Parts: sequence; structure tokens; C-alpha cells
Amino acid sequence: MRTFTTGDFDFALPPELIAQHPAPERSASRLLDATGDAPADRIFRDLPALLSRGDLLVFNDTKVVKARLFGEKPTGGKAELLIERVLQDNEAVAHVKVSKKPPVGTTLAMHGGFSATLLGRWPDADGPLFRFRFSEDPYALMERHGHVPLPPYIEHGDTAEDERRYQTVFARNPGAVAAPTAALHFDEALLAELEARGVQRASVTLHVGAGTFQPMKTENIAEHRMHSEWYDIPAATQDAIARTRAGGGRIVAVGTTTVRTLESWAATGIASGDTSIFITPGFEYRVVDRLITNFHLPRSTLLMLVSAFAGYDRIMAAYRHAIARGYRFFSYGDAMLLDRL
Repeated sequence: MRTFTTGDFDFALPPELIAQHPAPERSASRLLDATGDAPADRIFRDLPALLSRGDLLVFNDTKVVKARLFGEKPTGGKAELLIERVLQDNEAVAHVKVSKKPPVGTTLAMHGGFSATLLGRWPDADGPLFRFRFSEDPYALMERHGHVPLPPYIEHGDTAEDERRYQTVFARNPGAVAAPTAALHFDEALLAELEARGVQRASVTLHVGAGTFQPMKTENIAEHRMHSEWYDIPAATQDAIARTRAGGGRIVAVGTTTVRTLESWAATGIASGDTSIFITPGFEYRVVDRLITNFHLPRSTLLMLVSAFAGYDRIMAAYRHAIARGYRFFSYGDAMLLDRL
């Protein structure tokens, strides 16, 4: 079997193909159908014709929280927090952007009139994140004073459009700092058409962390350590998967976060907990048959995941096709449909 390096997943992307805003309508995005012998250019609302009665679409119903908060250090220096996870007792862990890291015990004066006191690193003394105690419930503070945590490649500040469109129409469980972007293409009309055609629907939850944008820092893929994210697969979804399997239908994951959730469950037997699963070529998929996904960053773990799913050569050919045809990339970009290798 071929041995891959991070460089094998690099590609040149013209900057103008990085989508800065969503399509005017969710289901009007383009869809690259890469399930056949050659890529086929479609519109996302064509999806029902590409699925079959008895197939099961599995969505990630996480809800993006307004996790970006701004404030000042006691010295007057600016501070930016990106909440990664809310803990108990008004505590949360966050990425911190400051000119110089403040010492433990420092209290930040946050915009909106609340405070955040630094308690230490997380999850341990050498951890990459920082643990804070807030003066009020972090979820309430984010809702009142937070900003939509747009990805680093989106160059404008968050707007009312982002608050509405960087969120799925079925978002239910707050906790994500990045959207499950493949699901952004679904609107109520498309969901209704899928249901009318006999395509079933189920949900999991995975609270997407900011680590999803973390670049690979090593050429040796085996040396990379994945970030941890919390997931849950309800009993109703487990039952729906079993019924679909028994009836000969396909499990169609909407997005890589759904893939990571389902395959973590298959690998461990644990339906709720933390996962740091790292899927690379050679991985044996046990649940997902088809995948709907957006186009991913060069040299990223998600590009490795889809290459493991559909085959490296097929994925790289599909990406070359997408670039040549002017598809829009990343969170607000277009989508592709893949079959398992």
C-alpha cells in the first residue's frame, strides 16, 4: 500500500475560488457528482435524484455559538478569546489571541461589561488551550456579546448574513465553533423533497472545534495529533442505521463531522464521548456508504479523510476538475457527492 506524506495532499488553489459569502440560496450551490466514471457538474438541489428510496441521510445537528469574544488585559492590551468548550461553574476553555500571554490569575475586562479570569492551560499544564472562569454563564454571554466565529480564510467581519447562513436550518444543540458546512446547502424545500422521495433522515451531534482549521505541521502524517471533539449518537439514530442496513439502503453522511462521529462509534462501540479519530488512506470504513462534503483546505486532515473514503486518485482528479470549472471552495463554497472506495 502506498505511503502518503502531507505534501501529497497539497494543491494550488486560486484565491478567487475561496468563497467569501454563501450562495444566494442554500440549495443553489453547485454539486460535483464524483460517483461515476467521470465528474459530473450539477446543482445541489439535484441531490434527491441521486439518492434512492430507503437511503438514510445522517446530519450533524450541532449549533454554532457566537464564540468569538473581545476584551482587554489590565495593561490595556487587546485580547481575543475563541471559546472551544463550555465546562461547569461558568468555566470555559478557549484559544487566546494576545500580544503576550497574561499570567494565571489575570482578569480580562471583556466588551459587554463582563470579565474572564485565566485559571491555567487545558486539558493539562502543557495543553494548547486556556481555561477561564467567566463572571456569568458563558453561553448567555456569547449570545449577548459574541461574534460568529468565521473561519480564518473568510476576510470580512461577521454580519447578520453570517449569523443566519453560517448555521444549518436544523441546528439544535449549541456548542460548535465551526459549522458542519456540507449541511449548509440544505433548505426546508430540499428536505421536504427528499422526504417525499422516501429518503430517510437522522441526526448525530458533534461540536466542531476550531482545530478543524488547524494546519498539518509535519510531513509525516503519523506524527500529527488530532484535536478532540465531543459527539453523541442518539439511540433513535442507531436504530435508523440498523433498519437502513437491514433494508438494503445506504448510509449517506452529510459532512466529515458526521463521518468522524459514526466511524468513531463503529471503532469503539461508544455512542457518546470525545473523539480524536484521525482518518487517513488505508482506514477501513464500517458505517458510511456515501458522503456529501464541501471542498477542503490543502494539506488538511479533512482532505485526507475524503481521500481515504473515495480514493486518493479520484479525489485529486475531482479537485482538479473543480478548480478548472471554477467551483467555490471551503465553508461557504460548493459541495461534492462521493461513494465509498
